[in-house]
Amino acid sequence: MKTTLPQLLCLCIVQRPGHVLLGLKKRGFGAGRWNGFGGKVEPGETIVRAAKRELWEEARLTALNLQNCGQLNFTFADSLIPLQVHLFTVTRFTGTPRDTAEMQPRWFSLSAIPYDQMWADDRYWLPAVLAGKKVVGTFHFQDTAILLSHQLDTKEIAPELIHWHKNTSG
Repeated sequence: MKTTLPQLLCLCIVQRPGHVLLGLKKRGFGAGRWNGFGGKVEPGETIVRAAKRELWEEARLTALNLQNCGQLNFTFADSLIPLQVHLFTVTRFTGTPRDTAEMQPRWFSLSAIPYDQMWADDRYWLPAVLAGKKVVGTFHFQDTAILLSHQLDTKEIAPELIHWHKNTSG
């Protein structure tokens, strides 16, 4: 049996107190859904560099900190290539979110996140990330809309790691 290596992606969840910045995807994979900012890791590019690049390309923001907050793995019954998504939170950045060809950014209060207009898996892992937890999840879809099964593990991010990261990122 042939094993297909997963496609490597990154996703940034931009936060400010009480709010999360999401982008309405205008084209391509996930069009019409609200999501964080990210995409494919290009050959020769680190995951962190890809996350910073994607955030700039999709929202015109420059991340001043990236906190690794987990990994999500996706498989599809219709045999699309599996996806491995590395998650980051961004709480310090420069710039003002702006529309781009790919995304329309908008701030949402944490009590008004539009889960019904997002990927089906987001309602499981995003609340944990917004609560400061690290997540590792596996999600299996029938197609890109129907979630068949999932497994999610969460753990607290050690405060000393958050402090260390904020003092060494940039």
